[in-house]
Amino acid sequence: MPNRRAFLLGAMAAFGGLSSASAEALPDDAILAILKERVDLYQHGTGIVAGMLDASGRRLISYGRPDTPDERPLDGDSVFEIGSITKVFTALLLADMVQRGEVALNDPVARYLPAEAKMPERGGKAITLLDLATYSSGLPNMPGNLHPKDPANLFADYTLEQLYSFLSNYSLLFDPGSHYEYANLGFGLLGQALARRADQSYEDLVITRLCEPLGLESTRITLTPSMRARKARGHDVHQHPTPEWAMPTLAGAGALNSTANDLFLLLENCLGRRNSSLATALAMMLDTRRLGEPGMIAALGWFISTQHSDEIVSHAGGTQGFSSFVAFSTISRRGCVVLLNGQDADNFGQIGFHLLNAGYPLYQKS
Repeated sequence: MPNRRAFLLGAMAAFGGLSSASAEALPDDAILAILKERVDLYQHGTGIVAGMLDASGRRLISYGRPDTPDERPLDGDSVFEIGSITKVFTALLLADMVQRGEVALNDPVARYLPAEAKMPERGGKAITLLDLATYSSGLPNMPGNLHPKDPANLFADYTLEQLYSFLSNYSLLFDPGSHYEYANLGFGLLGQALARRADQSYEDLVITRLCEPLGLESTRITLTPSMRARKARGHDVHQHPTPEWAMPTLAGAGALNSTANDLFLLLENCLGRRNSSLATALAMMLDTRRLGEPGMIAALGWFISTQHSDEIVSHAGGTQGFSSFVAFSTISRRGCVVLLNGQDADNFGQIGFHLLNAGYPLYQKS
């Protein structure tokens, strides 16, 4: 689940060089051409779904096949692993629990962990829930004692005992809150802390606190029979099928499966087009910001880009066999979802950025 955010100059001329947030959205045939190129030319997966959301409603364009025995057509209900988009859900859980008065952003993480998990400190500062949720805890992206038996399923056998052992023996290189670093470890830890505070499993907490209020029936870690029948098969960079992704200990970093239609519902709530009990928590996620990488701001879970006369709120995700992207513009009020059943290391997120604002160039394979 790397943070893939670099953009290379690409095929702008094909779509007229549009650059402002107020520019017209790309037509369906232009979007379909992008999807076909990703599957047929780049051979990243066998099927891709792209969804656009604007004032006129939803549009869904798909290309390819799920590579499953029944080869049912890809649509808005096709299930994909969404990897690090899970971090948005974990951050929303945090915001909701703050609104309920169950936790505070500045609470030390250690308050919600067992005694054997000795959290590192530096400069007299403890790591807080806010630090974890804004990629600024001082912890590394990945735990140093991650030694998977199956390289195709990095986190499947990583245990709580290993997590707590790593935390107890790690020395921070930066003061908490002072340094940006992408945070698989941090969000996995945040998910554990929130689940312990609520005395529920992480998945049960996501279902009851988020999925039910938002109406997300196909966003789960454990596949229901219906979801399993609709799930596409994942593929690695060599187009080989991959095992189902598993993250039992660091679930809050990237364990969820979802669909374009469920992610549309999330975006509609983010854009205020639906009302739910989570409206205040969703707004809080954007109100809380810290500096991240150059040209990017880290909010609670989300990343915010302010290039090309726009403000795009986004998150990309990737597992060993899937790539995903979800985003919305606070200026144009558009949203997009892109889901692929392949591992795409060539800046997958830039497809979604380009769909929202054509000032962001498309990657071109050399």
